[in-house]
Amino acid sequence: MAGAEDGPGQQPELDEDEAAYGRRWGAQHAGARELAALYSPGKRFQEWCCVVLCFSLIAHNLVHLLLLARWEHTPLIMLGVVAGALIADFLSGLVHWGADTWGSVELPIVGKAFIRPFREHHIDPTAITRHDFIETNGDNCLVTLLPLLNMAYKFHTQSPETLEQLYPWECFVFCLVILITFTNQIHKWSHTYFGLPHWVTFLQDWHVILPRKHHRIHHVSPHETYFCITTGWLNYPLEKIGFWRRLEDLIQGLTGEKPRADDMKWAQKIK
Repeated sequence: MAGAEDGPGQQPELDEDEAAYGRRWGAQHAGARELAALYSPGKRFQEWCCVVLCFSLIAHNLVHLLLLARWEHTPLIMLGVVAGALIADFLSGLVHWGADTWGSVELPIVGKAFIRPFREHHIDPTAITRHDFIETNGDNCLVTLLPLLNMAYKFHTQSPETLEQLYPWECFVFCLVILITFTNQIHKWSHTYFGLPHWVTFLQDWHVILPRKHHRIHHVSPHETYFCITTGWLNYPLEKIGFWRRLEDLIQGLTGEKPRADDMKWAQKIK
């Protein structure tokens, strides 16, 4: 540390340990800079294609669902919304836990394309707030393309009678797909503390979607709990029964792989 002899207006010089501490996380972290640089034009093109196709299918399927809607469907639709929210939350936790805990950025295809953002997020948690709509939601749109295409195919091939019978199920699937599609957007909002629309903060405050304070628990190192990021409803019960810890113990016992080893490697890159 610089002593009292530093003159007025001079910035005190940091020693090596203090400078390293200042780079522990954030955009200046060495690992964060390296990971951000791996975001490629090819990845960007894939995200654009997925977002355009996904939202086109969402609009197409929504129109058909509205045309088939009947008041008598309301109770089953409401049940489907709740079930869709619970399943989307669990699936978000499962994917989040898997990508956080296992695998490596060096893996072919999936490493740079899909595991890289998870590694970057832990050492630069606010990076997601600087991502635009395409980068934030591109991968989730890729995941939901198949169910959306399947739904669109049914609307054009099934008889009206069959569609009437399938309607509650298709509403459930549509709700599930919508929540999965917007999970990373909801996650981004949980890291955004300024400028959010009032309706977003209202949904967060009432825990309809992932609240900001709730998600902070996950970002306490070593990032081993509260993985569900759609609504966050399942985080407490899953933590209470030790779900993720038991799953990690099982996989480590079978494979010998240490949980979060790659995550820790990137976090320790300070030069």
